[in-house]
Amino acid sequence: MSKYTTGELAKQCGVTVRTVQYYDTRGILIPSELSEGGRRLYSEEDLKRMKLICFLRGLDIPIDAISQILQEEHPEKLISLLIEQQESVLSEEIAEKQEKLTKLRELKNELRSREVFSLESVGDMAILMEGKKKLKKMRWMMLLTGLPVTALQWFSVIFWIVRGIWWPFVVWVLAAAVWGTVVSRYYFSHVKYICPECHEVFKPTLKEAFWARHTPAARKLTCTACGYKGFCAEVWGGDGE
Repeated sequence: MSKYTTGELAKQCGVTVRTVQYYDTRGILIPSELSEGGRRLYSEEDLKRMKLICFLRGLDIPIDAISQILQEEHPEKLISLLIEQQESVLSEEIAEKQEKLTKLRELKNELRSREVFSLESVGDMAILMEGKKKLKKMRWMMLLTGLPVTALQWFSVIFWIVRGIWWPFVVWVLAAAVWGTVVSRYYFSHVKYICPECHEVFKPTLKEAFWARHTPAARKLTCTACGYKGFCAEVWGGDGE
């Protein structure tokens, strides 16, 4: 039967001699025998054990867990369980890193679109990106809740033209007024604005925000911090007040 020295075993498994020695000190890879000169000698079974240890370490399974596995008479079920747990941990880490990568790319694209930028402007972009998904989700929700109101509008107009009955249109006007009031209050309680002059995040009055000129991403407002009057970027403002 083949015997391997520490160096030979390390070479077979693609690790360093120090790694093999470390596993020996941890008690998870004890050599089968010692030569007359006191050199560690490893058997074929030791080689298989070492390859299993390297495989599990390659999955980032902790040394203590590997030690526990190797002490089991039938370690298959425990290995399967640990692999599943490690898969779950790695999936979460990948999702977190993917989200960070997406934010970095968005920030990089924003910086490329600006000829001049400062630390304040980078901070503004970070705030904009942080609530971007929440703003998008809220706008979609508003759009979906508005579909029945729009449908009622068309029904009432067609009914008035074809049948000459006007009261469904009055119902629509009342429903639209209620829907518009509720949605507007909800929307403006969940958004804030960044002043491009002083970079403060502020919340205007409902009246000012409702009647202000706007684009899909900004409104022409008066900053409550510095008095600047102009378009301010819209950002997510939390769960409302």
